[in-house]
Amino acid sequence: MTYTASEELRRDIERFKDELNSKFTGEDGKKYLVLCGGTGCMAGGTPDLREAAQGLIDKEQMQESIEVRQVGCFGMCSEGPFVRVYPDDVLYRLVRPEDIRDIFYEHLMGGEVVERLVYEDPKTGERHTRMQDIPFYRKQRRVALHGCGVIDPNKIEEALGYGGYQGLMNALEMDPQEVIDTILASGLRGRGGGGFPTGRKWQFAHDQQSDEKYVVCNGDEGDPGAFMDRSMLEDNPLSVVEGMAIAGYAIGAREGYFYIRAEYPIAVARVNAIIRQAEELGLLGDDILGTGFSFHAHVRLGAGAFVCGEETALLNSIMGKRGMPRPRPPFPAVSGLWGKPTIVNNVETLATVPYILREGLESFVCHGTERSTGTKVFCLGGKVNNVGLVEIPMGVTLRELIYDIGGGIQHDKEFKAIQTGGPSGGCLTAEDLDTPIDFDNMVEKGSMMGSGGAIVMDEDNCMVDVAKFYMGFICDESCGKCSPCRIGTKRMMEILDRITAGRGTHRDFDELEAIGEACKTNSLCALGQTAANPILSTIAHFRDEYLAHIDEHSCPAGICRDLIEYRIIADKCRMCSACARVCPVFAIDGQAGKTVFTIDTEKCIKCGSCLSACRFDAIVKE
Repeated sequence: MTYTASEELRRDIERFKDELNSKFTGEDGKKYLVLCGGTGCMAGGTPDLREAAQGLIDKEQMQESIEVRQVGCFGMCSEGPFVRVYPDDVLYRLVRPEDIRDIFYEHLMGGEVVERLVYEDPKTGERHTRMQDIPFYRKQRRVALHGCGVIDPNKIEEALGYGGYQGLMNALEMDPQEVIDTILASGLRGRGGGGFPTGRKWQFAHDQQSDEKYVVCNGDEGDPGAFMDRSMLEDNPLSVVEGMAIAGYAIGAREGYFYIRAEYPIAVARVNAIIRQAEELGLLGDDILGTGFSFHAHVRLGAGAFVCGEETALLNSIMGKRGMPRPRPPFPAVSGLWGKPTIVNNVETLATVPYILREGLESFVCHGTERSTGTKVFCLGGKVNNVGLVEIPMGVTLRELIYDIGGGIQHDKEFKAIQTGGPSGGCLTAEDLDTPIDFDNMVEKGSMMGSGGAIVMDEDNCMVDVAKFYMGFICDESCGKCSPCRIGTKRMMEILDRITAGRGTHRDFDELEAIGEACKTNSLCALGQTAANPILSTIAHFRDEYLAHIDEHSCPAGICRDLIEYRIIADKCRMCSACARVCPVFAIDGQAGKTVFTIDTEKCIKCGSCLSACRFDAIVKE
């Protein structure tokens, strides 16, 4: 059927809602094995779990009473693959295909929870069978991640039954300016990193007189360790489509483009599928719901250039040009795609818009701080116990993020720093742990919110090496259009190479600061303007580590290969030859059972294989 009026859609939405709820509550008489369909779990074995579960259902002829469902990402990626059982609401983690048999016969058939597969709190030893009781989830609030891990992202009826399109229907009953005023009043700021007020951007485009206007969804997620946009596009693509359509209505656009990395095939497939289903139902296309509003959505693939996260470079790429930034003004809201007014919002921003129009202003602004309302999605990674996708109210502290949600530092190591904002951000240290997370506080502390990457580092990380990693990334991703970025990033990388090789001097500090300032003030886009941030941030907080590399020719963390050396302690060597057998370059000499082994430092490539192989602590890294 094709919907021609919002009344028809609202009637069916209620039916879809009842059908979805019946799966959660068991009112339909069925039990459900719900599998995580996020990229991490899919790679970790979800297809094998599905095959194993379906095989048992077919074997026992339980097709009428047990069903396998696949939804989006559950968020806690370090504990996947997941299986959630409804209506009992029991979550199993780290599930392998052979575990499905126990879940099937012990739980589904026998009514007993498989205790060994439920989450166990590493701090307290307490077991939690329900997802909402696990510390990782307790402080989260799902706004942009609405529906993720709950609905099947390939079925539009489930998205509609879980609140989809109610925001757009409410918007279509308002004047476009009223919609913009609502977004302005919400205080929603762009979640792509810049934090520019979303309503103001929409207002600029709305005020332009033009026969054509466009809405672009920036799904070109490129920060190392970031996968927020990918997950939202994979897990509830209709929410982003709906947000784009609301934006189109507000500014007077009839066309929208999703710009998604080609490296995200699952996201691309699911967005295309939902667009197609929405068109078939008349929820996209001409005269949506008989309101006279028309909107068409298209998908364009990005080739993986980090610089195309910058909006003007992204627009050039959509138009078939080389993905390079262009000078501003004019800004895209005035002259964007094909010279027409265009707004570019990132995935999380567009996914948040329907919530505001559906649930109302108060439901959104009750979260967050005065100047940073609502919630923010983070990819929490690095040296924390609970790695994954989290959505927290603005104002939650870094300590809560790392220790309450993240479960603390792996192996009880000491926290050292957290890098926020990716290559454009900076590191925050232990003295910043009680800082409330919002746009302004992050900048004030010398970092930035960015798109939401949050990489935690412990005592074993070398901060000079961290700066070198990010600068290497920036060098590779610079488009080369402007010389301050093209040349400046290369020169900074050369200096870091010298320092980590033990050939640095005190003059390098001055040069790094001078080059960094030149990049900041003269580069064409934010890639070059923020390139020096990780360097300057690590120098400010960890200058002693730089000095150790320069003055003592040593790496305190034992990371920089040119400054470390492996040695065998003669008194501890058991002459077992385990180290020699694993050395890939035959740099270890000795006779098993007869002589103490030694390492030829000229041949040694410092791979660490010998250190891992020795069971007697006879090898040290100096």
